[in-house]
Amino acid sequence: MQSSSELFPVALISAELRADLSEDIYRLKPNNSPDSSVELALTRLGLASELATRGTPVVLLHGSFSNRRFWYSPRGIGLGAYLARAGFDVWIAEMRGHGLSPRNERYRDNTVAQYVRYDLPAIAEFVYEQTGQAAHWLGHSLGGVTLAAALGAGYLDGRRVCSAALFGSQVSRLYWPLKLPPVEWGARLLLRAFPYLSGRRLKRGPEDEPIGIARETLRRLGLFGRFGDHEQDWWGGLAQVRLPILAVSAAGDQQDPAWACRKLLQQCSAAPTAFLLLAKARGFSSDFGHVEMLVSKDAQREVWPCVEHWLRHLQLPPELDSSREVGV
Repeated sequence: MQSSSELFPVALISAELRADLSEDIYRLKPNNSPDSSVELALTRLGLASELATRGTPVVLLHGSFSNRRFWYSPRGIGLGAYLARAGFDVWIAEMRGHGLSPRNERYRDNTVAQYVRYDLPAIAEFVYEQTGQAAHWLGHSLGGVTLAAALGAGYLDGRRVCSAALFGSQVSRLYWPLKLPPVEWGARLLLRAFPYLSGRRLKRGPEDEPIGIARETLRRLGLFGRFGDHEQDWWGGLAQVRLPILAVSAAGDQQDPAWACRKLLQQCSAAPTAFLLLAKARGFSSDFGHVEMLVSKDAQREVWPCVEHWLRHLQLPPELDSSREVGV
């Protein structure tokens, strides 16, 4: 692989103009994990104009059963495209086996712990190499959980990250039956029969998730589970994070409720934080859902400008702070 980087092999697999945007797609081969077959796709969006200059880098992480299209549709619509048109240097990552990232040899056993330890640091180093700046990072759902874990574990810090925004991300919601060891063991045994969970069959999204992610989640939700791996306590590490952090929750999100998203943010006790609840009671047009908080016409009008303001000022617009009781 002819490399576009001095860090590790990187191939530029596509360079296209998409209307007013430029789209460069890289495939990274970090060679930093036990599975040497891992390759990660990273899409860079910017303005196509020759006069355009690259602004502050922003890294976007999709959630479970998803890919880069959550942020950037084939028609050039999405928060990623919006931020690129606003002048930001947008980087959209795709996790192992998602979108343009091929399935690695040990795809079945992929976990958040591996993303945290190996993949996100490699992405951070490459973005820094290409831009010379620490990036803002945004994650939705599992993407936000993975981002929080990497911060809590210390694999991402102020050298490569200047802020973090977590959308619909939490680790505190309990499923009490799983606290019973026989139930947890039975569920884990059942999952062994499957290599992956199908997003289409489950009607959760266009992508599959490796069974390793599901088994890891069961361990966390079990009787002695914790937000961490066998070596590190990610939850405890979040108390040491000092980067500005925004958490956004939606009142209509039944999967990741607002109280749990707020609890994750409150654990970042040493960091400057802001909390935004997307709800009619806070003056928004609707009680947004888990996906609709970022992918909907209402989000385009009401949420995306808030995200842009946060990225530029590391605080929410004044009218939100004063009239919608935003903050922790």
